[in-house]
Amino acid sequence: MTSATVGAIDIVAWFVYLFSAVLFVVGLHFMNSPKTARKGNQISAFGMVVAVLMAFIVLFAKGFVNIVAVVVLVVGILIGAVAGVVSAKKVKMTDMPQLVSVFNTVGGGAAALVALNDILTSAETPSIVVLITAGLGIMIGSVTFSGSLIAAGKLQGIKWVKKLNLPGKGVWNILFAVLSVASLVMLCVQPEQRLLWSILTTVFALCYGLVFVIPIGGADMPVVISVLNACTGTAVAMSGLAINNIALIVAGALVGAAGVTLSIAMSKAMNRPLLSVLAGGFGGSNAAAGAGEGPEGTMKETSADDLAVQLVYAEKVIFVPGFGLAQAQAQRELADLGTLLKDHGVEVSYAIHPVAGRMPGHMNVLLAEANVPYEELIDLDDINPQFPQANVALVVGANDVTNPAARKPGTPVSGMPILDVDKAQNVVVMKRGRGTGYAGIQNELYFEDNTQMLFGDAKASLQAVIAAVKKLIN
Repeated sequence: MTSATVGAIDIVAWFVYLFSAVLFVVGLHFMNSPKTARKGNQISAFGMVVAVLMAFIVLFAKGFVNIVAVVVLVVGILIGAVAGVVSAKKVKMTDMPQLVSVFNTVGGGAAALVALNDILTSAETPSIVVLITAGLGIMIGSVTFSGSLIAAGKLQGIKWVKKLNLPGKGVWNILFAVLSVASLVMLCVQPEQRLLWSILTTVFALCYGLVFVIPIGGADMPVVISVLNACTGTAVAMSGLAINNIALIVAGALVGAAGVTLSIAMSKAMNRPLLSVLAGGFGGSNAAAGAGEGPEGTMKETSADDLAVQLVYAEKVIFVPGFGLAQAQAQRELADLGTLLKDHGVEVSYAIHPVAGRMPGHMNVLLAEANVPYEELIDLDDINPQFPQANVALVVGANDVTNPAARKPGTPVSGMPILDVDKAQNVVVMKRGRGTGYAGIQNELYFEDNTQMLFGDAKASLQAVIAAVKKLIN
């Protein structure tokens, strides 16, 4: 194959990769709204298919005829595609945070392997640019791989993972961070020893990923997911720079930028310093230790019929959805109840906390799926001033994000902005049982004088309330 032909192939590939990158950007734009998010995913997926096909065309056009390698690549693509489709079909909405963490694990690990391959299989000594970019891909990808595994285990509720403790977490964080950076520097300084320094960079970065995530409590996990997502994108972008692939560069940069933006937003929403997140410095055992004293008093119980009376005769009702709603898959019942009340002349709105449901945007997606009008979904800053005017605040499975303990020092949720549910005239909480939330502390809201509890499965409880409301208004 002549150099002119090779050059022409490279030019065509460059434009195709650029086209794929444009599709990624367009797809991301459509994801700004729940109404167009599905279309955005489809456009981005099509862009990735085009990029993968172009990569194969380039390989074959340049004379790549290793049958074993081709078979391995095809099998890998098929396994990944099947796993992705099965996950999308089978995984519940409540398990989506764990799935995102697993995807971060796969993405970070893949980026690290691509970078390792580029360094170790090069016949000549790699240039300093390749060493830096590929080395960063190895380091960041390895951190993402091990850290995301631990995050997924914590979110899944695996007992031995949740019980993991790390005494002297600050020392371990600093130690492995320094060792990882030092190994990367040595990789660039001594490229002739690139096998040794690549392995050490990988090992130290994997260790840093572990010590970074292990001390962080479950209440702070939404921020961690966002940070690790940013790391995944950055690792992919670095690997793309190392192998000079524009599709990987743009895709990684978009994911990384989106992850950073989301991390900042989540940190602000939870009132956590982002630098502390990066250092693994919050959400640990010290905060949890301050939660020894729980609220005193008794929980007052109510019934579906009594709740129906309160709702029917109310002028303003605010629904507060949370993880329990998602777990019960009761979003359609909540939407149906809202429609009934609106048709009866009741003002209905939905209070959305940024991290309700253990994942950014979880409640927005869940309620959009139930066809709740987007204008009725009101963010924390806008809904909090409305609670004093609400006759009834109906909390469905939201725990930590409504806990007044956040206004006090010394608890795992201290300082986190919460929904001011306790300021409503009447509060009714739908809850499966008397257990604690993900932060591991009891909600003080449940013991307030204006709070009543309706225990049981959220879907069954909402169905009973809907039936009672229909009897009252018909």
